[in-house]
Amino acid sequence: MSPDKRHAIELLRQVPYGRIAASMRALPFLALARHVVVEDRVVLRMHAGFGHHRACNGHVVAYGADNFHTGDRQLWSVQFTGTAQVVEPTAAELELFGPAPHFVDGEVFDPIHLRIEPQFVTVHSLAGKPERQFQYLR
Repeated sequence: MSPDKRHAIELLRQVPYGRIAASMRALPFLALARHVVVEDRVVLRMHAGFGHHRACNGHVVAYGADNFHTGDRQLWSVQFTGTAQVVEPTAAELELFGPAPHFVDGEVFDPIHLRIEPQFVTVHSLAGKPERQFQYLR
């Protein structure tokens, strides 16, 4: 495994959620997913009720996560691009995921799992944490 890929995997292990990007009927979308890292692969758990997994299965997707919400001074973002496959997780993988939410947008959570074998990996980092000032348009 390349040093860049190893570094990205280690960063990904530090946060539990990210976003998967793909297209559905020629329109791009981002979907929230819980992830775990198993060996060199990223395994995702997401809600089947939205049907996003059907657009991802067998297709190239991007999966990204970051630590922007943590307050760390060293901000980072990782992105993995590869082919996603719907999988049945092992008992060990299910244990890594921990408990699933009960509801998503008022619907009972129906888990579906995808495995991504990363082919391209990108890591970006920002040193220091600039003070954030929010401006609102009126």
